[in-house]
Amino acid sequence: MITIVYIFVGGGLGSIARYGISKVSNQFIETDFPIATFISNTIACLLLAVIVSFFHGKLNQSPWISPFLLIGFCGGFSTFSTFSNETVQLILNGHWFWAITNIIVSISLSFAIIFWLRVKNG
Repeated sequence: MITIVYIFVGGGLGSIARYGISKVSNQFIETDFPIATFISNTIACLLLAVIVSFFHGKLNQSPWISPFLLIGFCGGFSTFSTFSNETVQLILNGHWFWAITNIIVSISLSFAIIFWLRVKNG
């Protein structure tokens, strides 16, 4: 039961953090590109990669890290559904360049961050 609480609290905090990123970035950056989702997903991937890389052998020793940070916070902070919806919206609005850029850059950067840190830190 405590695992569910960790996931619930981490997910809530991650969602609040994503909302904060959205409010701040949209206030300061005006673009058709879905910058808030891009920033949130990139930070979530970076955080996940850092946690998995640096706590690799210790994840089982601290039973709260994975459910709270990896599943909960990173899951609530990143959002594939919003990424997908915003990309479809870009296409429907005729912004093909931004849609393709969003797909390529978001997926490539997220993959590269996790891959690089995992390879670098074993």
